[in-house]
Amino acid sequence: MDDERLAESRRPKWTSADDYVAAMARRLAARRGRTARRRSEPETPRFSLSTLPFAILLGGLAILAVAIMMAAFPGFQPQHKATDSVREQGVAPRGWFQEAQRDFHRQD
Repeated sequence: MDDERLAESRRPKWTSADDYVAAMARRLAARRGRTARRRSEPETPRFSLSTLPFAILLGGLAILAVAIMMAAFPGFQPQHKATDSVREQGVAPRGWFQEAQRDFHRQD
């Protein structure tokens, strides 16, 4: 028996990239032939389903950004009234702290 004849296979050898690409193209063509030619999506998307929600969202974000900028602008903040009062040191009677502790710990 001839060893070379036994080692050969009947299938073509996949030694080059061209053979692989050609086989993939044949598989794709066969798969396309089995499926229907009907498109599942329209040629152009509907305005109400694609562009309109995006435009509404973009407009809402723009309004929100302007509102935040206006609220954060220093000119729109209320002005604090300057008080020229002098801080006075208060005086507490003796024993006020002990009396407060007794009132706090008293359980009625």
